[in-house]
Amino acid sequence: MTQPTEPVRRGRGRRPADEVRREVLRAAGELLLAEGMAAFTIEKVAALAGASRVTLHKWWPSKGALALDGYFSVVGPTLAFPDTGDIAADLTAQLRAFVHLMSHTQAGRVMPELVGQGQTDPELMAAFRERYSAPRRALAVEILERARQRGELREDLDLEVIVDQLWGACYHRLLIPDQPLTDEFAEALVRNLMTGIGRP
Repeated sequence: MTQPTEPVRRGRGRRPADEVRREVLRAAGELLLAEGMAAFTIEKVAALAGASRVTLHKWWPSKGALALDGYFSVVGPTLAFPDTGDIAADLTAQLRAFVHLMSHTQAGRVMPELVGQGQTDPELMAAFRERYSAPRRALAVEILERARQRGELREDLDLEVIVDQLWGACYHRLLIPDQPLTDEFAEALVRNLMTGIGRP
């Protein structure tokens, strides 16, 4: 299991706020992936980042909100959404990246913990919607809309429903693991969907 890096050693003088924030997010992400939500505390993050607890409380309303931001600062680059002009290939590539992250890295263990914590932590759930799920949903809809404008998709489609069909299915297998979350599953989702929505 990955261990968080050593605590940041402060030099003389105040660090710029942007630098402190980057260090806090790095420390939060590494701690969360290494030890999980149960062991995650603002005090541990502050010590690892060389920042004060007062600063962290000022920027994040709860430990859950901090954990979420740390999590996505670490995994966000992995979930980049391609836009090559081939919607089937782009959806497959993005879903496969998501599935690999959830199935083969510690991020997949932590995501259910964040979702579970969000049920009793309204600040975390609000942060999840505002900072992750809503922006990523909007990005997926934008990519699908471009494909529709190129003539790859039917005009009458509800793009929000397509997002739910694809990523909702992956989250279902992640949170209720009675079937495996695999590359083959991701590919089948896109293949089955395109059979219904692709133009001949």
